[in-house]
Parts: sequence; C-alpha cells; structure tokens
Amino acid sequence: MKKIATAITLALGLTAGLAQAADAIPAQKMDQALHDRLPADIKQAGKMISVNNGSFPPYEIVEGPTSMTGASADLTEALAQVLGIKIEHATVSGLSGVLAGIKSGRYQLAIGPIGDYPDRQEKNDFIDFVQEFVVFAVQKGNPSSINGLDDTCGKRIAVMAAGSAEQVIRKQSQVCTAAGKPAVTVQSFTDQPSSILAVRSKRSDAFFSSQAPLVYFVDQAHGQLELTGQGKKNGFGDIFQGTVVPKDSELGKVVLDGYKELFANGTYAAIMKKWKLDGNMITQPGVNLAKGVAK
Repeated sequence: MKKIATAITLALGLTAGLAQAADAIPAQKMDQALHDRLPADIKQAGKMISVNNGSFPPYEIVEGPTSMTGASADLTEALAQVLGIKIEHATVSGLSGVLAGIKSGRYQLAIGPIGDYPDRQEKNDFIDFVQEFVVFAVQKGNPSSINGLDDTCGKRIAVMAAGSAEQVIRKQSQVCTAAGKPAVTVQSFTDQPSSILAVRSKRSDAFFSSQAPLVYFVDQAHGQLELTGQGKKNGFGDIFQGTVVPKDSELGKVVLDGYKELFANGTYAAIMKKWKLDGNMITQPGVNLAKGVAK
C-alpha cells in the first residue's frame, strides 16, 4: 500500500501545494543532553542518513536523490535541529533495500513512516509516531453508497496489487458470495495514481487504501472525490507506523526522546496539521506499538 514512484506523482501533478500556504514550522533549539547521547560515530560525522524507498505523499515526496518535502521531511528537519546534527535523505528500491541498508550500517535510520508489524520487530525497532487506517476513496457524493466493507458486495474495488488491502477485500468477496450476494470485483493496480484515476474515470467504484495518502489524493482531485469508511476497522486491527532504527540501539532511544520533545512543544501537531494528517496523530510516540497482527 505504501510506495509510488516520484515520476508518476509528478506526472499527475500531485505536488506539495496543499501545504505551501501553511505557516513555517518553528526552528528548534538543540537539546545538548540528547546530542551527547548520540552514538560516537554520528556525533563525529555531524550527520546521519535517513533512507526511503520512494514517494509516499503526503509524508515523503521525493524530489531528487537527496531531497524531499512532505510531513516526514519537516519532522526530519525538526529532529535534526533538536539533536544538533544534519539528517540527509537517500532513496533505494523497495522496503527490503531500506531494511538491508540499515542492517549494514550504510544508513542509520528510516524516518518513514513505515508499517510496524510484530514480525518486522524481530530485527528492527519502530519508533511509532502515527496510526494508520484503511478507508475508501469514492466519487463525490458516494453514488455507490460504499461506507464500509459490508457495502462492497457486487462493487468494483481498486486496490494496490499484493498489498494487505487486496487480501482483505478478497476475503470480503468470499464473505459476500457465502451470504448469497454478488462477489466483489477486485481491481489490482501497481500504483496509487492509477487506482485514483480509475475511480475518477468511473471505472472503479472505490479505491480501498491507507487513509493518509488518500487524504492527499482526494485533496488533489479538486472536489471529484471524497473519503468514506473512516472510523471503522474495515477488516484491519490497529495499524501503527514509524521510524525504523537498529534493534535495541542507543540511537532508537535518542530518537524516541527527540520525538517526545517535538510532541511536547507542539511541533509534531503543527507538522501533522500542516499536511492535513490530523486524523493520523497519536498522543505520544512509542516503541514497537504493534502488539499483534493487524487484521
């Protein structure tokens, strides 16, 4: 569900314009105690590298090999100021490349947010700073009356190929047919813009995907789309996302405390509101908040 290519984003005109008019995020004062707790190699270098695997608007909007905008870019800059170092960006292909790069020490962390699941916690720690939901993007006015999973029988539902939403909607199709109702027509796409375009062109009745990027895409649709199914589980449990750091590392503890400072002084809330992510905010950051499989 997560990533799309920057080229596709730009081709569709999905820019960071929704936040350009927002107030700038205030500069942070360096916390000397947190800086002193950083690993020696990071302090000596005066920087660390956060790795990503492509654009994930509105969190990560990759503009070049080492440049990024979005909510995560703002959070990265604020954290860097608190820690008194620079945090640079690097892009690799796929989540496996992100995790392998952190394991090898080539990159120190991945700001993300990246999905926190118990199986991933075995080799990494997640400093979670948002909660995610899976909802529907539908045509304005919701002509197909899709407000949750139970309303998808007989409907054309777009999903990201091989993602968790596709698994959930295929299970729902079986529930539909077992109840004597029409099956769901599952339409799998390789990227989010294609899925959104299918709904806008009325080839799909809805796109079932993560709430945060859907808020962004709906905003860019200029009144043609709206969200439904908000506030419902829609086949999932609690989904947390956050920053990936090496397992049981001192760096993870420092990042957690850095985030706590940004939560406490209002910077986190300002960033989330700037990018219209109010619905994904959590009250406090935490480590490995996912305690069971999100299903």
